[in-house]
Amino acid sequence: MARFYPALEDKHRAFIGAQKIFFTATGTADSRLNLSPKGMDSLRVLSDRCVAYLDLTGSGNETAAHLAHDGRMTMMWCSFDADPLILRVYGRGRAVRRQDHEWSVLRRHFPDLPAERQLVVLDIESVQTSCGYAVPRYRYTGERDTLARWAEKKGPTGLLEYWREKNQVSIDGLPTRLLEDAK
Repeated sequence: MARFYPALEDKHRAFIGAQKIFFTATGTADSRLNLSPKGMDSLRVLSDRCVAYLDLTGSGNETAAHLAHDGRMTMMWCSFDADPLILRVYGRGRAVRRQDHEWSVLRRHFPDLPAERQLVVLDIESVQTSCGYAVPRYRYTGERDTLARWAEKKGPTGLLEYWREKNQVSIDGLPTRLLEDAK
């Protein structure tokens, strides 16, 4: 049932564009594996071999730490409506921080979202589809406004302090490079 492709095709791009949630998975040889749900209007297909998302502030910053040390990343979308499908993209990812040269070029592809922290770019090595027959159906009822309210209350200075306190190292002690100078 699974089928591999070397790059995204038009039908994959359409499927990704219709989904309201996606998942990212990263890890290193010595770390815990991290699987994160993502939402809002934070994802863009930049080409048939590259996707990126605007990473919003969270309680940790595992993805950035793992990508800085290992680079392997999987992203997954699954249909929760009538037509079952699971789509995974495998590749090498990297975090692009606002102090990096790429930031201004990539950032313009995304809307303003609350508590934006960095961009995550995935260079695709392969694409896989599978059936998704056992994935239940769910209805999308809207975005949560919790992050926006939290970020507004913190303000820019409060967010920076939160990043310093909570987003500098992973739960396994790996540095995230979030606030390092551009290289």
